[in-house]
Amino acid sequence: MSELKRHIGLFQLTTYGVGLILGAGIYVLMGEAVGFAGDSVWIAFVLGSIVALFAGFSYAELSSIFPKSAAEYVFIKNAFKSNFFAFLIGWLTSITSIITAATVSLGFGGYLAEFANIPIIISAIGLLVILSIVNFIGIRESAWTNTIFTLIEASGLILIIIIGFTFSNPESVNYLESPSGFSGVVIAFVLIFFAFIGFEDMANVAEEVKKPKKTIPRAIILSVLISGTIYILVSLAVVRVVNWEELATSAAPMALVAEIGLGSEAHIILSFIALFAITNTVLITLVAGSRMFYGMARERVYPQILEKIHLKTKTPWIAIIVILIASIAFTLIGDIVIVANIAVFAIVITFAAINLAVIVLRYIEPNIERKFRVPINIGKLPILPLFGVGISVYMGFQFEIEIILVGILIIGIGGIFFIIFKNKKIDSNIKQ
Repeated sequence: MSELKRHIGLFQLTTYGVGLILGAGIYVLMGEAVGFAGDSVWIAFVLGSIVALFAGFSYAELSSIFPKSAAEYVFIKNAFKSNFFAFLIGWLTSITSIITAATVSLGFGGYLAEFANIPIIISAIGLLVILSIVNFIGIRESAWTNTIFTLIEASGLILIIIIGFTFSNPESVNYLESPSGFSGVVIAFVLIFFAFIGFEDMANVAEEVKKPKKTIPRAIILSVLISGTIYILVSLAVVRVVNWEELATSAAPMALVAEIGLGSEAHIILSFIALFAITNTVLITLVAGSRMFYGMARERVYPQILEKIHLKTKTPWIAIIVILIASIAFTLIGDIVIVANIAVFAIVITFAAINLAVIVLRYIEPNIERKFRVPINIGKLPILPLFGVGISVYMGFQFEIEIILVGILIIGIGGIFFIIFKNKKIDSNIKQ
C-alpha cells in the first residue's frame, strides 16, 4: 500500500505548531476574555500556557513512542487496551477538527465582508474548497504555506506588543484588577484556552515528519513555549493601550488597539492579518483532521475507504474530500464563541485522557523506548501529567450546562457510530 511521504523537519513542524496555536482564537476572543478578567487577563493566559505545556509534555512523550497518524486513538489504545475508549477520543478529535474548520471559515467570511460584498457562507465554502485543494496537493506545500501564514499572523501580534509597550499610557493599568475577581479570571482562562488548542494535531502528521521520535517532541514543546510567550505579552500590551471596558465591547479588539496606537490604516492592516490567521487555522485544521480520518481508517475503526492514498500526491484524498464535505455542512453554525467552548470541552476530555495515558504507560510499559520523557518524576509517577489530569477535570466543571450537553451528545453519536462498525476487524495490537 502507498505510504505518506516524510517531508517535514524541525523548523517546519515547529512553525506548523505555532501556526496551529496562533490562529483565529486570539484575534476573536480577546475582547470576551478581557470582559471577564479585566486588566488581569494576562493571568488567564499564563494559566492557559501552563495547562497547554502540561499537555504538550504528555503529547511529546507519547509521540516519541508511537509516531503515527490518528495519534490520540493510538495513544489511548496502547495505554488502556480499550477499542471503545480509544475510539471515543479519536472521534472527539475528528469532530472537533470539522467544527473548528467550519466555524473559523465563517469568521473568514465575516472579515472578508469588510472588504468585498460577498455573502459570508459563500466566502466560507470557497475558503474550505481552496484550502482542501492545497491539502490534496501535499503536506510539503501545505507546510510551506502554513509557514508563510504563521509569520504573517505572528507579525500582527508582535505589532500589538510593540504598540502596547512603546505607544501606550500604562499609568491607569492595574494588572491585578478583575471586575469579577478570580472567578472572572477562571472564566476567561477556560474561554481563551481555545486559542491554545491545535498543537495536539502536530502528532497527527507524524508519518510525514523526518525522524519523528525526536522531531515531534521538540517541535511540540517549542511551539507551546513560543506561542504562550507571545500570548502573555499581547495580553499585557492590549490593556496598556485601551481600557478593558472598551476592549470588552469591541468586535475586533486587536484592530482597535492598532487603530488607537497607529491610526485607521493600522486597523485595516490588522484586519488583513486576521484574514491570514483565520486562513492558516482552517488549513492546518483540514490537514490534521484528514490525517486523523486516514489513521483511524487504517486502524479499521473508520471505513477503510478513508485510508486510500493518492498515487501522485501521496495524500489521503478520500479523507480530505470527506472532511471538506462535512465542514461545508457545518458552516451553518455561526457563533464562534459557542463553538469555541464546545471545542474546548472536547479538548479538555482529550487532554485528561492523554495525560492519564502517560501515567498508565509508565507502569504497564516501563521498559518501552522513550526518546522523550516528561520531566519531574517520583519513581515511575510523572508529576506534570498528574497535575494535567486534575486541571482538566476542574476545567470540565466550568462550562455552562448547554455546552456540556452538546459535548455529551457528540460523544453519544460517536458511541452509536462505534456500535455500527464494531463487527469490523480491529487490530488488537498496533504495530510499533
